[in-house]
Formats: sequence, structure tokens, C-alpha cells
Amino acid sequence: MFNILKQVSDYAKGSFEAAKYIGQGLSVTFDHMQRRPITVQYPYEKLIPSERFRGRIHFEFDKCISCEVCVRVCPINLPVVDWTFNKETKKKELKHYSIDFGVCIFCGNCVEYCPTNCLSMTEEYELAAYDRHELNYDNVALGRLPTKVTQDPMVTPLRELGYLPKGVISPHDLPPESNRSGKRPEEILQEKNS
Repeated sequence: MFNILKQVSDYAKGSFEAAKYIGQGLSVTFDHMQRRPITVQYPYEKLIPSERFRGRIHFEFDKCISCEVCVRVCPINLPVVDWTFNKETKKKELKHYSIDFGVCIFCGNCVEYCPTNCLSMTEEYELAAYDRHELNYDNVALGRLPTKVTQDPMVTPLRELGYLPKGVISPHDLPPESNRSGKRPEEILQEKNS
């Protein structure tokens, strides 16, 4: 008799614990249902990269002196520099320059150590391709400047999940009263404490 009562009480305790945990989980769910969404609608809204973001490398063919410093400082010897020696001018002439972004680790050493500043990092981060061989950019593809997120009329630029107000062009000077797509952690803590 006592054994059956003990089993019933254990079952009731277990049911109560399960209901308590389900209630805690649902309270978190209902709390998040009241917040504004913070999802970036990617093709139509894009986050603005930070000022020191290391994206695709831009190459200026006319400035390159074929010194191959970029190849020597690269941890994986990535840039391919093809040049010939001109005996008349006694200088190297660059024929071809390419970087495979499928292998590049975007460390920025080539940009930092380039003596003529012919390499620079851009804000371009959309490098997806269906074929990995399409990620091997030659000097023509490296020479194209990417469009900035703030200059694309089809895209709403976002800075740290905050919408840029009309007329604000600089993405790094976001006013504190600008419309945000989500709540800041301080606002959430303030609501919980009050």
C-alpha cells in the first residue's frame, strides 16, 4: 500500500517539475514574441562592415612593380605574380597577377607590406560562387571596385542592426536616437528590473 502511494507521489512530483520547466521555456518564448525582430532581410538589407573590415583585395595594375613581397609575406604563398624582365629599361614588367579567394585567409599581410600600395582591402564580402575556380580572380577582376552598401539604392544599409536615417551617408556616425531593429541589452535589463 505504501509502495503505491510513494509511486503516485513520485509521479506527481515529476509531473510538477516537468510542468515547471515547460512554463519556464514558454515564458522565454513569450518574452521574445514581444520584442521587435532583429533578423536582417539579407538581399534587401545589408550590414555595413566595420571600418577595419578585411574583405576582397583590390589590385591596381599600374602601381605594381612585381617585387613579389606580397608572395613572401603571405602565409600560404597565395598571390601568383607573372612577370618578365625588360632588358632595355632594366625593370620587371608585370604580365599577370591573380589571387584565389577560395584559399585566401584574408590576413591582410599582402596589403600591409606592399611597398607601392597597389593592394588594398575592400568592404566586399559577397564572394560566393558555384564553382571554386570562379574564386580565382585575375588582375582584371581584382581591379574592379565593389559597390558600397550605402551607395546601392536597392539596399537598406544597417549599422549594428540600426537603420540609417534618411540623409545620413556615413555608416560610422550613427546617431544614438536612430531607429533600431531590436532592443539593446541595457533596455532589456531596464525592463526586467522595473
